[in-house]
Amino acid sequence: MSAVFAQSEPETEADVTELARRALEHWGVRDGEPELLKYRENAVFRIRLPDGQPAAMRIHRPGYHSDAALSSELQWMGFLQSAGVATPSPVPALNGDLFVPVGTGTAAPRQVDCLSWLEGRAVGARGVPLGYAPEQARQVFTAIGRTIARMHNAAAGWATPPGFARHAWDFDGFFGATPIWGRFETCPFLDDTSRELVFRAHEKAVAALSRHERSARNFGLIHADLVRENVLLDGDAIQIIDFDDCGHGWHVYDLAVALYQNRHEAIYPLIEASLLDGYRQERDLTPEDIASLPLFSALRAFAFLGWVQSRVEGDVNRNAGMRISAIAADVVAAYLRGM
Repeated sequence: MSAVFAQSEPETEADVTELARRALEHWGVRDGEPELLKYRENAVFRIRLPDGQPAAMRIHRPGYHSDAALSSELQWMGFLQSAGVATPSPVPALNGDLFVPVGTGTAAPRQVDCLSWLEGRAVGARGVPLGYAPEQARQVFTAIGRTIARMHNAAAGWATPPGFARHAWDFDGFFGATPIWGRFETCPFLDDTSRELVFRAHEKAVAALSRHERSARNFGLIHADLVRENVLLDGDAIQIIDFDDCGHGWHVYDLAVALYQNRHEAIYPLIEASLLDGYRQERDLTPEDIASLPLFSALRAFAFLGWVQSRVEGDVNRNAGMRISAIAADVVAAYLRGM
C-alpha cells in the first residue's frame, strides 16, 4: 500500500505482463513466460531463473519510491536475511544492479526487481476468519511476535549504508500535510456518525502521539505492513514478505498492524497475548509500550482511511471501501472508549 500516486501505470494485465517479458532478459531469462500472481499496487510475477530456481519479479508502480528508496528497501531485506530473519533476498540483475528500469517505448520506464522465492503459505487472508484452533493460534502468533522482535533487534544493530533513504511513519507520516498513505478527512465511505468519531479520535491521537516517547529503544526501521498476507508459515518457521512500505517508525506500530486484522476473531485475546509474549521473549516491552497499542491501532485506522480515499477512482470498489472504513471507524471508537 502507498500514498497517492500518479495514474500513469499500465492499465491492463497484458501491459504489465509485456513489461515483465521485457524485463526477463535483464536476469538472463531467454525462454520463459512470467506468471502474474498479483496485480494491485505492484504487479508481482513468478518467473524461473536460468538455473531453474523460481523468483518473484516485481514491477513497481510509478511515483511511490525514488531509486534511492527502493535500493534501500532491497539492502535492508538483504541484511535481514543475512541476520537470520527469513525474508526474500534480492536477486541482482546480470549487470549487478538490484533493480532495473524497464519500459515499452510508450510509457516512462518502471522499476523492476527480482526476489528469491519463499515457499511458505500466508497466515491468513484479509476478511477471512482464521481457521486455527486455540493452541495452534498460540504457537503461530508467539512465533510471529518473536520474529518481529528479531527484526527490530537486527535493525537496531545495523549501520545503514550511505545514501539509505526510507520514509518515516512518524508524526508527519500520519498527520502531516502529506501523510504517507494520504489524508483521511475526505474518505467518502464514512457516515456522519462515524466521521464525527474519527475527528474526535484524531484530536486525541494527535495530542497523544505528539508527546509519545521516541528514542532508539522504541523507534527504528519497521516493516509497517505486517498484515496476514505478508507473514508466511513454512513449517514452524515465520517468513516476512512485502517490504514495500517499510521505513522508520515506532516498533509498537508493527505489533498494532499485526493485530489489526484479528480484532474480530473470537480468540483475539489469545492472539494478542501470544504475539506480545513472543515479542518479549526476544525484546523488551514496557508497560507504556503495551498501553500505547490502542493509539497505534488508531494510527493504522487513520492510515487505512487515507489509503481508501486516495483510491476511490482507482482500485478500491465500494464494498471494499465500506468494509475497510467500517473497521477503521470501529477501531477509533474503541480508542475513544479507552480500549
